[in-house]
Amino acid sequence: MNKPSAQSRILQLRQLIDDYRYHYHVLDESIISEAAADSLKHELTLLEEQYPQLVTPDSPTQRVAGQVLPGFNKIRHSSRMLSLNDVFSRQEVEAWIKRINKLSPSSKTEYFADIKMDGLACAIIYEDGQYTQAVTRGDGFVGEDVTANVATIEAVPFKLRSTKSKYTSFLKGRTEVRGEIVLFKKDFEAINRQRLDTDQPAFANPRNLAAGTIRQLDPRLAAARPLRFRAYDLIVEDEEAIPTHAFAYQALRALGLPANLQATTFSSLEELIKFVQQWESKRHQLAFNTDGLVIKLNDRKLYKSLGVAGKAPRGAVAFKYPAEEATTTIKDIVLSIGRTGAATPIAVFAPVVIAGTTVQHASLHNADEINRKDIRVGDTVIIFKAGDIIPQVLKVLTDLRPKKTKAFNMEVELKRQYPELSFVRPAGEVVYRLKGASSKLLLKQALVHFASKGAMDIDTLGEKNVAALINAHLIDDIADIYGLNVNQVIKLDRFAETSARKLIDGIKNAQKPDLARFIYGLGIRHVGAQTAIDLAQNFKSLDKLACATLESLSSIDGIGEVVAESIVAWFVDPDNQHLLKKFKQLGVKTVYESRLGGLLQGKSFVATGSLKRMSREAMAQKVRDLGGIFQTSVAKDTTYLVVGANVGEAKLAKAKKLGTKRLSETDFLQMIGQI
Repeated sequence: MNKPSAQSRILQLRQLIDDYRYHYHVLDESIISEAAADSLKHELTLLEEQYPQLVTPDSPTQRVAGQVLPGFNKIRHSSRMLSLNDVFSRQEVEAWIKRINKLSPSSKTEYFADIKMDGLACAIIYEDGQYTQAVTRGDGFVGEDVTANVATIEAVPFKLRSTKSKYTSFLKGRTEVRGEIVLFKKDFEAINRQRLDTDQPAFANPRNLAAGTIRQLDPRLAAARPLRFRAYDLIVEDEEAIPTHAFAYQALRALGLPANLQATTFSSLEELIKFVQQWESKRHQLAFNTDGLVIKLNDRKLYKSLGVAGKAPRGAVAFKYPAEEATTTIKDIVLSIGRTGAATPIAVFAPVVIAGTTVQHASLHNADEINRKDIRVGDTVIIFKAGDIIPQVLKVLTDLRPKKTKAFNMEVELKRQYPELSFVRPAGEVVYRLKGASSKLLLKQALVHFASKGAMDIDTLGEKNVAALINAHLIDDIADIYGLNVNQVIKLDRFAETSARKLIDGIKNAQKPDLARFIYGLGIRHVGAQTAIDLAQNFKSLDKLACATLESLSSIDGIGEVVAESIVAWFVDPDNQHLLKKFKQLGVKTVYESRLGGLLQGKSFVATGSLKRMSREAMAQKVRDLGGIFQTSVAKDTTYLVVGANVGEAKLAKAKKLGTKRLSETDFLQMIGQI
């Protein structure tokens, strides 16, 4: 991205993030999720790091956004309540540590980490141990006086207590406790159940409900809801009285304030990362919602000496776990034809990590869904994972839409991407289907191809046996053959016990197929036997191929944009994803067999005329198995023309013109060691 494009994108991102933050922090409503906002903010941060000359003081990355709501007295904080910079990976944690070591190279570094709570930040002030005031974070400098509402939270003591002498000094003078007001998940669910029982709309999430409750002018409403408080910081006039963040947590608990028991100190990066990884899954067991951890330098003197950069302290970061929502851009929309003949539009994204995995594609379902959401190539979209692993487009961020984008036209795209096929949209349906092809006919064709010599080579699955299995409703897709047994097959008219057992044995022998043959057998449009070999050689596993990008596919010699789009679309199609999952469940495991260094490596062959010792198909497969390339016509890169009987003159003439060497069938068999 060049500087003018970056500047335009930065201005759009700033406006959208500011709008989000105003709605979220000031109005207590979400126009997009916090995870999506984090994703936009992260993109903005990276752009500003790339073009530091475009950073301005009013950028969302440089300040804590938000304004104080009217209705409460405004209170200035004794010291600014800061936000934290986000990190999303081990590499970004390491980069933060390197910056710390550069700023303070002689310091011994110890880390302190705690669960990052998803609540409302608040400062509570005690004078001589007595509760006197509670103030929301607000814009970081000035907050709202919510003393009466916070006083209703039982977790907040009216009087500090301590049984240990080393903490008694905090009972004198001004002591400020900072923490989060949260609503536990079980309490939130109970409140929503009660509202639904009385025909009231459910609340969106615990964080918004907690924040909205604290900002009610009537304290009785706050008292009626089971709000909690978890402390995370302690501030006193004598800063040396609190040497570490770990000590602050000990003091908080001793003074009668709840603080997370999960908080831990670490002396090495490896220990810290192990803690981060441990809580990625365990966090769902917590009573409250969280999206990550807070990581600080434990030494508070060192922490303070590093100062503040923009809106955040240099001595701390927030590690965000993979979000279940994120933003990305749509690079293309390709079409896939499923086993039923249905045409499914597939969005191709700029890769983005969501819920722990890299997402690059998602089904857009049908033309009506695309029109309803007004999805266009070039749009920035929010994506989420429905259920466990299925990515979907939630909404388009039209404020970030590039100029001159065009609405997606399904009929135009079908003609462009499949010019040789005809499609029809049956009355009352939302799906375009392949004209004149039933699902049974498509399944027969797919299974015959899957069992062919170039693919699984199951010689007992010819056209008639395939038709018998499908007509008897024993299989619904090509993976179902691996679930057949002798007792099922023997009941069919075409089979006796011997033939039924032979069929099942043939299928069983194909349960660990060569990866290239399996890819070819899947019947992906434009993927012939040689392309399947090229894909296997480059990706070496089906799982890696399933995650391939358009760029990685197009970089393979012989694979252009059309073929790459076809491969991407096939693997994103929900029907095909279900098919691959079923193969695994039925015990099919592909095996990668390298053809590099084979006997025919670097040689290409064309056959002409009729062969006596082997079929042309068998010859082609033998060439590919030995690392060579089998071509359908003579070209400049053809090494040998294998000449059989009754040859045509065209190939011979072209071979002579190009200087291609001729071989007899016997010569070829001697070359591969079969004579």
